[in-house]
Formats: sequence, structure tokens, C-alpha cells
Amino acid sequence: MPAASRLSLICRLITVCGLTAVMTAAHAALDLDLVYHLKASVVKIHTVTPSGGHGVGSGVVVAKDTVATNCHVLANSQGVNITKFGDSFSPVGMIADWRHDICLLKFQYLELPAVKLASTAALHYGDDVFSIGFPGGPPKPQTIPGKVRALYSYDNSLVVRSDAAFIMGSSGSPTFNAAGELVSLSTFKSPGKGAYFYSVPVEWIQALLDKPLTTVSTPDAVPFWDLPLEQRPWWMQVVLPYQNADWSTLETIAKQWVSASPNDAEAQFYLASALHGQGRLEDARAHYQAAVSAQPRHQDAWLGLAMLAQQLQQPPLLADAEQHLKSLDPDGWPELAQRLKPAQQ
Repeated sequence: MPAASRLSLICRLITVCGLTAVMTAAHAALDLDLVYHLKASVVKIHTVTPSGGHGVGSGVVVAKDTVATNCHVLANSQGVNITKFGDSFSPVGMIADWRHDICLLKFQYLELPAVKLASTAALHYGDDVFSIGFPGGPPKPQTIPGKVRALYSYDNSLVVRSDAAFIMGSSGSPTFNAAGELVSLSTFKSPGKGAYFYSVPVEWIQALLDKPLTTVSTPDAVPFWDLPLEQRPWWMQVVLPYQNADWSTLETIAKQWVSASPNDAEAQFYLASALHGQGRLEDARAHYQAAVSAQPRHQDAWLGLAMLAQQLQQPPLLADAEQHLKSLDPDGWPELAQRLKPAQQ
């Protein structure tokens, strides 16, 4: 296949707002009654910045008189309060895990219902999730549906990437599973167009519940996601090279990741993508297949295999990949199939 045609195929492969987004276009209808009751536990957080300005974030009641949010919402603040139903409440202390960016605000007589805590370990690729928070600082909490796009092993738990997008003001927003159980907190996103959205696991919240209180809002550590790039997890280091089609850099990083975690589906996927982008198709195929073997619900890896099968002109491989894509997202498949057609011509 000519180099220009190969590049066209790969550009479609990595278009976050194109092909891969189709697979998440159809979200399950939200249970509005469930959402209504959950909103009673979601609060708006207000801070006074060192310069006298006003900061806004989101939080959720996770236990009696206890609100969880991101520490970066509170960092170096000169004052903190939460608002709910027109009332304002000031915390009496907090419990902080600055490295994991989880802070618990403690109150007296908060009298707001706590949500039920689940586990990120029970999540699957493609699961429906939704977040409730204050993106942009509106007076009422907003609900954003999405699907789990990836699960990354980190510090004995799983960081969640979903397509439930968020903006400033959403930090600390609770992310719920379809049953309305808390699984994570919306925390950070990758830079640039086609951003990836990450939330930190509920297990890190649970680990703090019995820790001692503090009244200090000065960070004692940098959040793991804000470390120098080379110190961040592999799954953060690969994003920009992948989105910028910098295949040689992506290959270097992904090879190190695969060496450290050979059974990690995400590591295998990004190495496959780097090889695919450089036209090393048979090597790419082996790593795509390693990815779907480790994680059979990995839609992006199946998509990579489908496009690779078109290039290799292997109808059985293409049919198998398309069947998996269709079964993983029946509602999104028709549009994806249409977008795949140009590559078949």
C-alpha cells in the first residue's frame, strides 16, 4: 500500500473525535429518578485563593459529615466552604492524600446523605458511567453520561478513563456506575484537542476515611498526574505521541511499558499502534492480538485490527474484528461501519 494511503488509514485510526468516538456515541438512558436522588449528595465547593479570588470545585458526601473532593481544589486556599440547597457549611478539618489528589472535608451536622461506595475493580471496558458536578460553576449540578474507555493499574487500584468529559469546576465530581454507586472522582485530563478524561478510584477515598484530621491546606506532595512527564505513569506518557502520530517516540515509551508489564492490554495496544503507524504490520498485528487477548473488550485494539486487516487484505481477520466491534457496541456499530467503508474501497 502506498505510504500516503497508509497514513490516511492511520490518521483515521487515531482520530479521537472520529472513529473511536463513534463507539461511545450511544449511552444508556439515565435513570432520572436515581440521578435526582444522587444530586442531594453532590455539593459545590468554594475556596478563597491567596490573591483573594474565588475558586470553584465539586464534591460528594461519602460518609457521615464527610465530603470527598480533589486536593488541588483546596490547595493553598485561605478559606473553604460548601453550598447545598442555599445553605453554606464550613469544614472543621480535612484528611489529605496530596499525591493521589484525594481530600476529605470533615463537618459537623452536615445532614446530607452519603452515596454508596463501589469499587473500580468491578468496572469493565465499555461500562456506562455518569458524573454529576458543576462544570463551569453553574448554580445546579449537571449530569454527564459516558462509558469506560480504559482502566489503568496504578498504586494497587485502577485509574479510570471515560468519555464523560469535564471542564473547570468539575474537579472532584463523583463518577457513578449504572447502579448509582460511586466508583471514582473526575480529576484531570490530558492537554490539547481530543483530551482524555481521568478519574481517581474510590478505593483511595476509602483508604482515608479513618486517617487523622488536619487543618493545613498546603500540599506536601505533587499530584502524581502533575509530576514531570518522565515521572508520570506510562499511560500518561503515551498520550501526546499517540495523538500527534509521533510513532518513534511512542514506540520507545510503549516498549518500556510492555517490558515492565507484558500482560497489560493498554501497553500492548500502544506498542501495536506505534508499529502500525510505521507500516510494520505483522508486528503490529501480534501486539493488537496480545491486547485483545488480555482485554477482550478493548474496542480501540479491535478497531486497529480491523484497519490492519484491510491493509493486509485478510478478510477473515477483518470479519472477526468487525464482529467484535459490533458486539461491543451494537448501537454505535452502524455509523462506525460506514466510516470504515472508505478504507475498503
